[in-house]
Amino acid sequence: MRVFSIVTCHTLEIGAIFLPFSPLTTRLTDTETLNYSLEETLKKTLKFVAVFAAAALAFGAAPAATAASTPTKACLALDTGGVDDKSFNASAWSGAQAAAKADKNVTVKYLAAAADADYAPNIKKLVDEKCNIIIGVGFLINNAIVAAAKANPTVNFAIVDQDGEDHGADGSVYPGTKFANLKPLQFSTNESAFQAGYVAAGVSKTGKVATYGGLNIPPVTIFMDGFAKGVAHYNKAKGKTVTVLGWDTAKKDGTFVGGFSDSAKALQISKNFEQQGADVIFPVAGGLGGATAGNSMTSKKSVVIWVDTDGYVAAPQYKSVLLTSVVKGVGTSVEAVIKDQANGKFSSTGYNGNLKNAGTFLAPYHDLIRKVPTALRTEVTKLGNDIRSGKVSAK
Repeated sequence: MRVFSIVTCHTLEIGAIFLPFSPLTTRLTDTETLNYSLEETLKKTLKFVAVFAAAALAFGAAPAATAASTPTKACLALDTGGVDDKSFNASAWSGAQAAAKADKNVTVKYLAAAADADYAPNIKKLVDEKCNIIIGVGFLINNAIVAAAKANPTVNFAIVDQDGEDHGADGSVYPGTKFANLKPLQFSTNESAFQAGYVAAGVSKTGKVATYGGLNIPPVTIFMDGFAKGVAHYNKAKGKTVTVLGWDTAKKDGTFVGGFSDSAKALQISKNFEQQGADVIFPVAGGLGGATAGNSMTSKKSVVIWVDTDGYVAAPQYKSVLLTSVVKGVGTSVEAVIKDQANGKFSSTGYNGNLKNAGTFLAPYHDLIRKVPTALRTEVTKLGNDIRSGKVSAK
């Protein structure tokens, strides 16, 4: 069965369909088991839900402060790529906005980095502006966040995609030093990427699929590795030989743009993959996925798997070529840590989003559902359940 959800703070229950609401993240859990007719039924159901939700809002007031909350200024230090990257940064900012919408005691702002050199100055500005909690969005911001947490013990911090530990000047000290005012937000996105690799191999007509990344850093390569291993799992299960371009699981290396802003290079990489025969491409490079999807729309030679958010919702201009998305719950985790801060429940205990807690998941197939045979959708659903139970490892 499929469960449709849009993540926020309210939940409606209609029969067996549960609908939590959130601005940027739309998902259908275990979407693979639904056939096209149920897809249409859900669409009709959603029309009713929209009317119901609007009526509910009409009878309510603006969001009030929660009983236990205190005035909270929550600030985001974003990575490069801009706040509207349709991916990582956008998801984080959406989560912050959701926290503010739910509690009038919460105010939010962000500073976006144009280059790596902006990380530390931006964080200092946010400290000087008396932010109660500062969230660094991105693996590369970790050192700046750690330094700020160490220097400002009365301010709380969180870091997305890093462990939030001080590993020494050269990064070689493991385990690192932890801080009571710094919470790590990490994700096992290899699990949902594993499912994506399996479905990509299953729908490929050429026997070749591809992936590329922005940078060769852990929060990028974890997607690529999971994807490639999902293809390998499909090959083993089916006796096939689908090839993965762009990532070598043994060498832990592959094809990279060298950053998250060079759309021309991302476009060329995508064209090269198509020339080599790839008909499913998984870009792990934030908003650069738009270059790949745009090319797929023009060439009509490939379909795309989006990253971080449900691309069908975040970047609907590309929906005609989006097979699915590997969603990372950045927005949900950011919203949760801000709410904890406002309610006096901040903890430095780390968060790990995975398939089991819905911190990552495979998005619906949306308009391309007919490209994914019913049997394949069922297999992908079972694969997700097996990963959750530990029967199958995505590592």
